[in-house]
Amino acid sequence: MNQCTKKCNVVLTDWCSPIAERYLSAHGVKVVGGIGGTVEEVLLKFQTGLKTSTEEFQDLTPKACKIDRRAAVHSVRTAFNQIISLLPVMTGVVFLVGLFSAFISKGLLASIFSGSMWWDLFWGASIGSAFAGNPINSYIIGGQMLERGVSLVGVTAFITSWVTVGLVQLPAESAALGWKFAVVRNFSCFVLSMAIAFLAMVILKAFGM
Repeated sequence: MNQCTKKCNVVLTDWCSPIAERYLSAHGVKVVGGIGGTVEEVLLKFQTGLKTSTEEFQDLTPKACKIDRRAAVHSVRTAFNQIISLLPVMTGVVFLVGLFSAFISKGLLASIFSGSMWWDLFWGASIGSAFAGNPINSYIIGGQMLERGVSLVGVTAFITSWVTVGLVQLPAESAALGWKFAVVRNFSCFVLSMAIAFLAMVILKAFGM
């Protein structure tokens, strides 16, 4: 009996179990699913490449991954521009920490934040509302306030009002959107900042934190 010496490279089938597919793939046989019809129709599809090109069936060796140089250069340039744009913020954070440490003492904060929940809520929201800044700076200042003994509820009210109220921007906001809208929005955010701080404290206490 003559033995067949030809090797099978591709199996065309409608469905193949994952176990059989892994076994065949491990032995260099590519499994192509979703092929239906008579033998003549399947062979015709294989030869004409209606389902998959003949080159894909014949070239079973993995191709090396090609790096798009333009995309790589664009990615590096974008990352560099983002770093440059963040430098002013990072520099401002460093100066802000230094100024806070130099001019805001623990005794001064203790005279404002007495430890009473309601007064800490009010003063935290009031101080945060008097200024305007980005969230990064509010986190830095909030961390410094916590280190100097300010209650968490006061710091939370400060951070929330810092990024939502901003009385220093009230003239510009009122000129663009109207006095009524500006006043109502700022007052609403002031009240909500205290409500959010109170709710955060309740949640933390409920979870024992």
